[in-house]
Amino acid sequence: MMLLVEARAQAVQTSAPGPLSDGTCRLAGMPRFEDEDLSDAEFRECDLSRARFVGVVMQDAVIDGLVTNLVVNGVEVTSYVEAELDRRHPVRVLIRSASPADLVSAASRLRACWDATVSRLRSMPTGSEHERVGGEWSAVETMRHLVFVHDSWFRRCCLGSTALFTGLGLASGFVPDQESQGLDPSAAPSLDEVLAVRSAQAAELADWLSGVTPAELASPAPVPDGPGWPPYARGRTVLECVHVVLNEEWEHHGFCVRDLAVLEG
Repeated sequence: MMLLVEARAQAVQTSAPGPLSDGTCRLAGMPRFEDEDLSDAEFRECDLSRARFVGVVMQDAVIDGLVTNLVVNGVEVTSYVEAELDRRHPVRVLIRSASPADLVSAASRLRACWDATVSRLRSMPTGSEHERVGGEWSAVETMRHLVFVHDSWFRRCCLGSTALFTGLGLASGFVPDQESQGLDPSAAPSLDEVLAVRSAQAAELADWLSGVTPAELASPAPVPDGPGWPPYARGRTVLECVHVVLNEEWEHHGFCVRDLAVLEG
């Protein structure tokens, strides 16, 4: 994400600082839109932190992403959204837990969700597993990304592994030096090939979680020295890295289910 933000920041044309209507100062490089029609606009993979929407008309808008401290007409609404998501999806509470037992339960529930989704996918027309919706990853690509997440955030950060990543794993475009880390840019695996890797990884995670202690979770992540993804994991705890793995499983499952619903019409 930081690489994306830096690249976008370099692309933004700078402008002179100036006072806003409320007396605050406008920062250099801060884009400003005034009296413009941005209806039906799409902002994809953008950093909108500290953005201000003043006197705007926003109807039927959809926001999907990492949102914190969002204030709408003077009311901070993020806490309400998070509480509702926890009510709808209790596994989210387990994912954030520091208890090994809760983490075991979270991993098991997430695996059950994916198993049900794979069964649903197999009942759909052949090729559905490779279809993209709205430019998002296909179901197979989504699961390939989770193979990469397991290799990077679990094996490398929690186990201290220096092994190359699984070749069929799929990283986001901003991850540098992908081939040198073991990823194969020409990989085009079948659903069954990806599922075989996913099954082995799920068993590895479940076995590790069943024996890990709270003290081990609270310890610094044993991230190996040298280059490798993620570069910003060093200094985090093992628990924080586990949380990333489980949260990625939950988030991307939601994306996959959303897109399958579109494909089913």
